[in-house]
Amino acid sequence: MAYQIDLKTFTDERGHLTVIEKVIPFDVKRIFYIYGVDGSIRGGHRHHQTIQAAICLKGSCAIYNQDGISERVFELNSPDQCLILEPKDWHQMFDFSEDAILMVLASEYFDSTDYIYEPYFIYDRLRELAASQ
Repeated sequence: MAYQIDLKTFTDERGHLTVIEKVIPFDVKRIFYIYGVDGSIRGGHRHHQTIQAAICLKGSCAIYNQDGISERVFELNSPDQCLILEPKDWHQMFDFSEDAILMVLASEYFDSTDYIYEPYFIYDRLRELAASQ
């Protein structure tokens, strides 16, 4: 399951300095960022291999996550919060504030064959079974 880590931040009268050093559980091979989102839902996939670290540098957004066993919505609204997404974590990013900038660090270079777009249907089936009892 995805999990949040706090990034070390130094604050004084001049402002804030946040450091990403020795806390990301992988070597970074790719960095991308999402901004100017028009209300759309982004993501909607998981991976075979890629681990990701998501940091909302400005504004806020929410990330829905399910791993086939549990589900959770993470709120990212501070540049000192980092959400680690394991390859098994099917996720969607949504509810972007108008000024949101979501930066993602990835453990692998882009490879279209690494993406799995189907959510965990077994999780949905288990929920249906539990509701019928």
